[in-house]
Amino acid sequence: MNQSISQEPVKQTEVVVPGINTSHENSQANTCIPVQPKSLKEAALDENDVFRLIIKYLYVRGTHTGRKVSEQVKLPFSIVDDLLFSLRNQQLIAYRGSSLGGDYEYELTPKGVEQARQYMGQCTFCGSAPVSLEEYKRSVSRQTLKNLSPKYNDVKNSLSDLVIEPNVISQIGQALNGSSCAFIYGAPGNGKSSIASRVISAVDPYLWIPRNLVVGGEIIRFFDPTVHKEAPMPANTGLLSEDDYDQRWVRIKRPTITVGGELNLNHLEASLNKTTGIIEAPIHLKSNCGCLVVDDFGRQRISPAELLNRWIVPLEAKHDYICLPSGRQIQVPFDQLLIFATNLTPKKIVDEAFLRRIPYKIQVFDPTDEQFRLLFQRRCQTHSIPYEDRGVDYLLEKYYRPTNRPLRFSHVEDIIRQMVDFCDFHDQPKVMNKQTIDMAANNFFSNI
Repeated sequence: MNQSISQEPVKQTEVVVPGINTSHENSQANTCIPVQPKSLKEAALDENDVFRLIIKYLYVRGTHTGRKVSEQVKLPFSIVDDLLFSLRNQQLIAYRGSSLGGDYEYELTPKGVEQARQYMGQCTFCGSAPVSLEEYKRSVSRQTLKNLSPKYNDVKNSLSDLVIEPNVISQIGQALNGSSCAFIYGAPGNGKSSIASRVISAVDPYLWIPRNLVVGGEIIRFFDPTVHKEAPMPANTGLLSEDDYDQRWVRIKRPTITVGGELNLNHLEASLNKTTGIIEAPIHLKSNCGCLVVDDFGRQRISPAELLNRWIVPLEAKHDYICLPSGRQIQVPFDQLLIFATNLTPKKIVDEAFLRRIPYKIQVFDPTDEQFRLLFQRRCQTHSIPYEDRGVDYLLEKYYRPTNRPLRFSHVEDIIRQMVDFCDFHDQPKVMNKQTIDMAANNFFSNI
């Protein structure tokens, strides 16, 4: 078997786009577009890794042209054509017929079928050719949050649909600016998860990630449609066309990945699907250059101490070590805004030594009467229900003050939805009056 080709940086294009604000949106993602490689050496790939993908693809899909193979493995036809020629010389594939543009239809020979079965027994993956780990590390350093430096108004705008104290905006913005770690804590229903899920929109919204990674012949699936939202290149921007950039990379919206009580230590390691042989990247690798939210912290299947022990070195060193199923240990970037959201006081969850390593402790308080009214007014407008200040007076006097029930930001949306449901069900105009408020409050606060 051939030795791995020495890895050289995949070329990146530096693009200046007239008329586009290079200080924010489109700036970083546009200057980090991976340019299509012209050779396997430029792609930093071992030909044997691509041979496996081609043979398995022809085994699964049958006869196909060279260009269809090129589309499948996401490499230029010029590179794939040379590989197909080599596979034909090894008598693993054969011509089935000719096609347009000097192309041919290919099929596996009996020898190729036997080889394909061996490969499929190890791993069924036959998609995009992978990106080297070293090139992925370089892409993270180019697209890191630390290079973006959002300002107060950027963060404020990202949270504009929420009612938030200026000091909280400042704290969360500082954590984002430093690509650091933060506790967001306070009573349930006051917007901790909402803040965490929105804050990443304060920075350049796009990011390039590899579809797959390769380490010593082991392919790791990276692009995950369940947590990554693809954002194809816009047309007519003067940027590279789809034919010019490296198809092994995907342009996505900068991710926010949220995990809750289901989190355990297995989610922090590369996992092997024993049926398919495909290795899945861990969650903190998929959230690099974005935001990772550990919601409802303190209620996971593992103790807070175990989780923080696992991340204590990565938080300081900005890299982590993960073990692949083969036993190989690799160093990967740990570069995201990490947020722990909890209803509990931080000092009740972890000790002082851990708290020292989490620089931002951001408390979210109950709303004041004024904030409660302001949010009520905004949400009424969203739901097309006429706002009545006296309606909020009635709600506070009857359902909050007599029992000292604390105000919660989440109550606003829940109560308004109850009023809307009542009006819709009874086929009457949406109104905010004593009747609809009573119906909503009686439903929502029953036995609470």
